[in-house]
Amino acid sequence: MLKKRGLWTMVLPLTLTLTACASLSSRSPALPVIAVPAAWSQAATPGAAVGSTALAQWWQRFNDPLLDALITQALQANTSVRSAQAALLQARALRDVAAAGLLPGVSASASAQRSKAGDAGAGNVFNAGFDASWEPDVFGGKRSALQAGEAGAQASAASLADVQVSIAAEVAVTYVQYRGAQARLAIARDNLASQLETLQITDWRVQAGLLTSLEGEQARAASEQTRAQIPTLETSVAQFRHSLALLCGQTPDALRTQLASAAPVPQAQDDLALSMPAETLRQRPDVRAAEHQVSAALARVGQADAARYPSFQLSGSLGLRALTLGTLSGSGALVSALLGSVSGPLFDAGAGRAQVRAQQAALEQARLSYQTTVLIALKDVEDALVALAGDRERLLRLHNAADAAANAALIARQRYASGLVDFQTVLETQRSLFNTQDAVATTATDLSADHVRLYKALGGGWQPQRDAAMHTQPSNS
Repeated sequence: MLKKRGLWTMVLPLTLTLTACASLSSRSPALPVIAVPAAWSQAATPGAAVGSTALAQWWQRFNDPLLDALITQALQANTSVRSAQAALLQARALRDVAAAGLLPGVSASASAQRSKAGDAGAGNVFNAGFDASWEPDVFGGKRSALQAGEAGAQASAASLADVQVSIAAEVAVTYVQYRGAQARLAIARDNLASQLETLQITDWRVQAGLLTSLEGEQARAASEQTRAQIPTLETSVAQFRHSLALLCGQTPDALRTQLASAAPVPQAQDDLALSMPAETLRQRPDVRAAEHQVSAALARVGQADAARYPSFQLSGSLGLRALTLGTLSGSGALVSALLGSVSGPLFDAGAGRAQVRAQQAALEQARLSYQTTVLIALKDVEDALVALAGDRERLLRLHNAADAAANAALIARQRYASGLVDFQTVLETQRSLFNTQDAVATTATDLSADHVRLYKALGGGWQPQRDAAMHTQPSNS
């Protein structure tokens, strides 16, 4: 008993002294201050501000069941989503490892030994017992490791949500481009049919001597130029279909039957009221992931700082030792031991402080990465709003131009059939009609894709509340 008191008489004063002298790294504010604008530069549609719940399944605003099915399939089978899910499981397991370090460790052992030395008879030794050890977290190093692990798990959960948001948006954009390519292909085929009718009329007039071969060759050149665009559009349709299959985790040609029927380019409901910029940043998973990475880096600074100071360990063992199995249960076979130890660096040539500086530099990198993510988030929304406004105005003008071009082409064909205008007028009106209709289809595709990019920029595709509940649940072992 005196020996034990002597041990603690030496250890406790040393512990208190070192604890008083320890100066953990100052916990400066983790997140940098960023001047977020009060409102977006582009005016939003009137109405209540959109929240994360309204954007959780934004693709349903396009009223396209096939698009809903493709996004649902991609979120389940896409390899990038599954990889992010595995990364989340890994981060949670590492957090549990750090949490286990705060608790004592207990192990059991048993052994049997038979030995013989010289002419002496052989002897047996039997051992059975338990060993326990615990390292008190005096300077908070283990708690900092747990905080870093928890922040890492939260960052992985937000990263998973960010991957899901990106995959959903990519599927939607690819699907919109697929339908847009189908629309452009249909326009090219319709114009080709019209040009072939004109070519036939021209050939009849050339044969009758009413036109020269020049007009005939011009009509043939116009139809062949249109015909040459059809293979390019067919290639685009096939490539977009292959991209959709890949995003859904399938082989390139797996969606041929499912996407065989043509359908118009889906357009979203144009009644989205934007939330404020600060609220948008809270809705974006990439911003939250960057924020958790800053928290993890800050915890690692404390962990590195605590590693510069002594560590303490208490260990003990309780067991049985006997020469025969029969006497192993007797009171004389009981063996116990208790050990208290302290260890710490006396001279490390500045390695400990250098490690702290390294983690502080990593913290600064995380802070700058967070700032970059926030600025990019603001830029994404502004870019999407500008593109949406511009394409909306462009599509309106192109619709007016397409109507006028269709009327002009019809009038030109009628007058040409009556001999009132020359063939060059017909060629010009047909070419203008085809180009204008193709521009309408292209801009309608761009407008729909602008809506998708706006939903993504606003953080649509996940629910922050659901994610918060998910990453705080303990993992099952």
